[in-house]
Amino acid sequence: MTFLPDDLYAQIEQSMPIACVDFVPVRMTPEGKTEVGLILRDSPFGEVWCHLGGRVNRGETIVQALRRHARDTLDVDLAIEPNAQPDYVYEWFPPDIAPTDGTTHGDDPRKHAIGLSYVVELTGTPAPRNEALDFAWFPIDRLAASMWPGSDQLIHLLVNQQPG
Repeated sequence: MTFLPDDLYAQIEQSMPIACVDFVPVRMTPEGKTEVGLILRDSPFGEVWCHLGGRVNRGETIVQALRRHARDTLDVDLAIEPNAQPDYVYEWFPPDIAPTDGTTHGDDPRKHAIGLSYVVELTGTPAPRNEALDFAWFPIDRLAASMWPGSDQLIHLLVNQQPG
């Protein structure tokens, strides 16, 4: 894998959208309630809870990117088919270029990103590492108080589209 120098990658982030994968682990409680798995991480907004994900590398399929981020962040795999299609496509914008026409989007002061977003089941026991300071399950109707701006909206868009 070849990586770009930090200064060149920063220039690219400032010049074009970045292809990313976003995912929300979901499980059902014994009482039939939906819970979502979130990570606590450092961010431009301080320590916040959010969904998981990150960019897609050159030569990597979307599902390979999802699996890589699951391993790197939680040391788990995903129960997902090789050609799984996104449940939603969600955009992230820095405030200075964010749309004002009613487009649904999240806030990311670092870059404009296009997030191919998935609801997933984890295989294994989550063990937070790298960017994940912690991992916890939250009832869909009681997400964490301190969330990455837009992450809660993405979670509700994803989970409310799921059957059941």
